[in-house]
Amino acid sequence: MTTTLAHEALTAADRCDRCGAQAYVRVTLESGGELLFCAHHGREHADRLRQVASDIQDESGKLGSTPASAPLEER
Repeated sequence: MTTTLAHEALTAADRCDRCGAQAYVRVTLESGGELLFCAHHGREHADRLRQVASDIQDESGKLGSTPASAPLEER
């Protein structure tokens, strides 16, 4: 079971511990540590993270509000 705590919002300065991309997931471990993940790696490791986390702050929903880039021109 995880609890929800008030956290500061993740910013563009927060980087994924796995690949360095912008972090959208903050995991507070039961041991007291903290990990940051991009949306991709947060999803990839979600099952294991739920087992060791005391809290998971998932802001990946912000990605849905970002405008899509212009489509590539046909070649």
